[in-house]
Amino acid sequence: MDDRVTRIRKLIEGEHLSPPGDAELLHRVCAAATQTLSASGAGVSVMTEAGARGVYAASDPLTEHIEELQFVLGEGPCWDAFASRRPVLVPDLDGESPTRWPMYTPAVHDSGVRAVFSFPLQMGAVRLGVLDVFRKRTGSLTNEELTTALTFAEVTMTALLDQHEDAALNGLGDGLAETVEHRAELFQAQGMVMVQLGVPIGEALARLRAYAYAHGRRLDEVAHDVVSRRLHFDPDRP
Repeated sequence: MDDRVTRIRKLIEGEHLSPPGDAELLHRVCAAATQTLSASGAGVSVMTEAGARGVYAASDPLTEHIEELQFVLGEGPCWDAFASRRPVLVPDLDGESPTRWPMYTPAVHDSGVRAVFSFPLQMGAVRLGVLDVFRKRTGSLTNEELTTALTFAEVTMTALLDQHEDAALNGLGDGLAETVEHRAELFQAQGMVMVQLGVPIGEALARLRAYAYAHGRRLDEVAHDVVSRRLHFDPDRP
């Protein structure tokens, strides 16, 4: 899996020397996912917990139109994947019940799409959005393709978290003492979240990062709230 993650990261980063903004990052993800998964197109939507759509991108104009339909109509695999917190795999849209997505399915069919696969961008209880992969032919993803698509979702989420933290760090003071203080508090917060959730230390950090991104806050602020016991991570509540 590590090799797969590294390969996908390289596909997204390409030859670019400067870090991209969120929109450019998502465009790179869509282009790389389309090529790697032999898809007709791919789209990514970053969403709030309430389902409001923020930054988004698509590999091409037709895919962007199909992605927009889900938010205009309020139905589709993207919504289901986000709400259920699990992938929605539709290898043959014609085989779906007409009552599942009564408006979305015929509209997408008219666009030539025959299969769609949606993967939530999530970490623990935090959801950031959905990656959609479209094909103009019917058929399931192979096991290799499914694993690759899940890795794309994982890499996309991690990259968005990295972007968020880089932007936050650029607004911090650059004194050494302040940096050491922030890192010490972050490490303490990691330990507390590890105990609260009963997870490894690495996953505790991931949960902190995901929470910070989803709530538009800096990681050091979230860590401070955990250490101050104003924020508690409960394994039984999202």
